[in-house]
Amino acid sequence: MPARDRLLALLVAVLWGLNFPAIHLSLLQFPPFFLVALRFSLIAIPVVVLVPRPVVPWRWLLGYGIGFGVLQFAFLYLAMDVGMPTGLASLVLQSSAPFTVLLGAVLLRERLTARRLVGIGIAALGLAGIALHRADAGGRAMLVPVLLTLLGGLGWAVGNLCNRKAAADSPWRLMLWMAVVPPVPMLALSLVVDGPTAIGRSIATLGRPAAIPALGGLLYTVLVATLAGSGIWTALMARHPSGTVAPFSMLVPVVGIAASWLVLHETPTLVDLALGVLVLGGVLVAGAGARRSTVAVSRLRRPARWPPPRRPRRVRSAPTRPSSLPTP
Repeated sequence: MPARDRLLALLVAVLWGLNFPAIHLSLLQFPPFFLVALRFSLIAIPVVVLVPRPVVPWRWLLGYGIGFGVLQFAFLYLAMDVGMPTGLASLVLQSSAPFTVLLGAVLLRERLTARRLVGIGIAALGLAGIALHRADAGGRAMLVPVLLTLLGGLGWAVGNLCNRKAAADSPWRLMLWMAVVPPVPMLALSLVVDGPTAIGRSIATLGRPAAIPALGGLLYTVLVATLAGSGIWTALMARHPSGTVAPFSMLVPVVGIAASWLVLHETPTLVDLALGVLVLGGVLVAGAGARRSTVAVSRLRRPARWPPPRRPRRVRSAPTRPSSLPTP
C-alpha cells in the first residue's frame, strides 16, 4: 500500500474513532434503530435524486448496504443502547478486521502472508487484552452487548467483501448508493422494536436545548464519519486487497477510547494505553509486509530503461526513404 493510502487509512481511523462519542450523544435523543434509519435517510434522499447509480451488479450493492449499513449499525447501536460502553464498543467492533481477513481468504481466496498474520495476531492480542481488562475493571461489559457488537463487526466484514467484489467504476458513488439500502428495513425494524411512541417523542422534543448535542452528533456521523470516512474507506478497499486495508481499522479503538476519555470522561488506565500501543504495533507490522510486496510488484512491472536503444546507422544511398527505425 502506498504511503498516501496508508495516511488515508489512518485518517479514517481517527474519523471513525471520534464517531463513537457522537453516536453516544445521538442515542440520548433517538431510539437506536430509528437513529440508523435517520442517519442513512439524510444521505439516501439527495443521492437518489442527484447521483447516478454506480455500474455494479445489484447483488453486490445490496450486499454492501446490508452488511455495512444494516447489520453493522443495527447491532452496534442496539449494543450501545443496552449498555455497551462507548470506548469498549469502538474496540470490540474492530473484530471486523480478523473477520474480513478470514472471509477474504475463504471466499475470495486472498493470500495470507506470514507477516500479515503475525501483525493481525499481535493487534488482536492487544484488542483482546483491552477488552478483558476493561470488562474486569469496570464490570459494565455484559455478555449480550459484547455479542451484539461482535455481530456488528461481522456485518462490517460482509460489507467489506461485497464492496471489493462490486469492483465499482466509482467507489465514491458506490458508497453513496450503499446508503440507499438501510433506511427502509431499519425504519420497519424501528417501528416494530422501538415503537411509534418512542419515535414520535424523539422528534417532538428536538426543539429542546438538550437535543442540540444529539443533533450535532448526528451531523458528525452523517457528514464526517459516513460521507468522508466511509468514502475514503470504500476507495481503499477497491484499490487494495481487503486483508491489507482491514487491519487499519484496529486503530479505531485507540482513538475511540481516547475520545471517550476526553468527551465522556471514561478514564483509560495505563494498561489500556499499553495495550493500545500493542495494537498500533501489530497494524504497523501487517502494513509493512503489504508495502514491501506492493513495491516489489511495481518494480517488476516497471519498464527497463537500460541499456539505451542503439543508434541506427544512417543510410546514405536512400536519403529520402522513411526509416522504420527510431530517429537518432
